[in-house]
Amino acid sequence: MKQTELLCKTIEQALHQEIRTPKDFDQLRERIFLRLHQMLSATTLKRVWGYLDNEGEPSVRTLDTLAQFIGYKNYQAFCMHSPADGMEPSNLAMNRHLDVNADLAVGECLTLYWLPDRVCHIRYEGDMHFVVTASENTRLKANDTFCCSLIIEGEPLYLSQLQQGDQEQTNYVCGKRGGIRYER
Repeated sequence: MKQTELLCKTIEQALHQEIRTPKDFDQLRERIFLRLHQMLSATTLKRVWGYLDNEGEPSVRTLDTLAQFIGYKNYQAFCMHSPADGMEPSNLAMNRHLDVNADLAVGECLTLYWLPDRVCHIRYEGDMHFVVTASENTRLKANDTFCCSLIIEGEPLYLSQLQQGDQEQTNYVCGKRGGIRYER
């Protein structure tokens, strides 16, 4: 299997969806733009996937963008570290997410939601530290503090160093079933 074919297969595995129809290519184009803020045309994607006749190889920029979409630095890194043919890649964080240190400013507030009816308002204090400002239907209470480095929508949220009053620090999981949603 050629590396470009393996790249396409790896993207499909990460998305848990085959890319076969014009609508699939449009959706992939949008997902790439939302994740990377880089635009690849649906026509370009169709050529890479072999949906349209391709007279040449995809550009380095196109291949780099596709590799970055699934978490690699560039296409060369994908080629060096890609999964062996037929092997499933590890699950990739393809959902909307926040890298806490890179994406949040000190003082920024978020609202977290998880099932069945949990709501938690938090404020970023810097250096991956948060304080709970208010909550509803959860064990987390106002003035509790915790650390967290990554927030992925649809996935459980793992809190470390949870400090609740005088109690000993502990770890806590929000949204163990069904994951969390967040609003900025």
